[in-house]
Amino acid sequence: MAEDSSTTTPLLHRRVSGWCSHLAASLRPKTSIFSELSGAVGDLGTYIPIVLALTLVSNLDLSTTLIFTALYNIATGVLFGTPMPVQPMKSIAAVAVTELPHLTVSQIGAAGICTAVVLLLLGVTGLMSFIYRYLPLPVVRGVQLSQGLSFAFSAIKYIRYNQDFTKTTATKTNNPRSWLGLDGLILALFCLLFLILTTGDGGVSRSFDTSSSTLSNKERKVQRRIKILASIPSALIVFLVGLVLCFIRDPSIVSDITFGPSKFHVLKITWEDFKIGFLRGAVPQIPLSVLNSVIAVCKLSDDLFPGTDLSATKVSISVGIMNLVGCWFGAMPVCHGAGGLAGQYRFGGRSGLSVVFLGVGKLILGLLLGNSFVRILSEFPIGILGVLLLFAGIELAMASRDMNSKEDSFVMLVCAAVSMTGSSAALGFICGIVLYLLLKLREMDYSCFSFCNATKGGEPSGDEEALINP
Repeated sequence: MAEDSSTTTPLLHRRVSGWCSHLAASLRPKTSIFSELSGAVGDLGTYIPIVLALTLVSNLDLSTTLIFTALYNIATGVLFGTPMPVQPMKSIAAVAVTELPHLTVSQIGAAGICTAVVLLLLGVTGLMSFIYRYLPLPVVRGVQLSQGLSFAFSAIKYIRYNQDFTKTTATKTNNPRSWLGLDGLILALFCLLFLILTTGDGGVSRSFDTSSSTLSNKERKVQRRIKILASIPSALIVFLVGLVLCFIRDPSIVSDITFGPSKFHVLKITWEDFKIGFLRGAVPQIPLSVLNSVIAVCKLSDDLFPGTDLSATKVSISVGIMNLVGCWFGAMPVCHGAGGLAGQYRFGGRSGLSVVFLGVGKLILGLLLGNSFVRILSEFPIGILGVLLLFAGIELAMASRDMNSKEDSFVMLVCAAVSMTGSSAALGFICGIVLYLLLKLREMDYSCFSFCNATKGGEPSGDEEALINP
């Protein structure tokens, strides 16, 4: 027994030591703390509008959603060690808000659960890794390009037009935004210019060795200035300005705030809810989750963080577990989105610490303000959200810049065009795969097949010999 104890204790010690090392590596900031804080709010341009719309239209419990997504953020930050985002499932949210009759909270939860089961099965069986391994890169880039440009187009609409997220997309962008005011064009443009000046093009080339002897004094001053600007948590500053403006726009918010979270309760989901949720919500969401929440996220993570080797299986299982837990309590269905990862990277997020900061912030708001936080979000300047979303979309679209050959660019652009025109990533994906296979089929060498047929039927004739060996 003493022998077993002596062998077990070092093994347990090694495991605990390994877990601690992984935790330390995941939460070790790759840049400055301020940059990680700034990156934490990089995906709120998509998160806030969708959460706000679901809360106002479908009576989603905001407190429960904030608490659960906060826990997801903290867990994924520790697990993946990168700023892995937690974002709403966009297709389910779009159906719930824009289509009549609106989906109930139980039907939204059922849609999230059905989607989670499919992704969990794809991950556990290894099919997701198989898809990721053999999927042509130009098709993935096409999906990323279409998603990034869609975000950018939506961002421009947020900046130029007044938005009402409780209405359909056909009626919420009619009125041009005024130049003046606390949510005017001038404010949005000022935030845009501030972010450009501080973050530049968002590349990692902002880290310079100013002590290098090869640099002139003028170059050292320029590099030092750029380094100082890059250290400013610009996205965080812009977001905090937006929060302050909420109370200035409507001071009565203060009197409407009630403290404390809402009570947790398990949703009563009937078979009819599962049927409606699956057909209306899960069916359009599953292809988007596979492509954008797993495949595109893993590919973008490999591009932004070389050497991390993000597993498609792990990401797929992560999405499945999150929704199999949270959706039963009325939390919003969520996934990992390539646009959110691009946004958090764009504004300085380089490690899991970035999304842990975001998770802690959501947890405090969910426990402290609960559902009354929707009063604050309803007054948040939409133009500022548009600016944050614009940078996230452009960063995601720029991932396609490595398509150097004309053939790869052709496949990517066709895939992106069909995805955006048909408003369906699945349709663009299918067209991209078919086009890729046709181009490969066109270049295939058929001489081996002719030789096999000739030897099977005996000695080839003179004409067949000429065809085989011209």
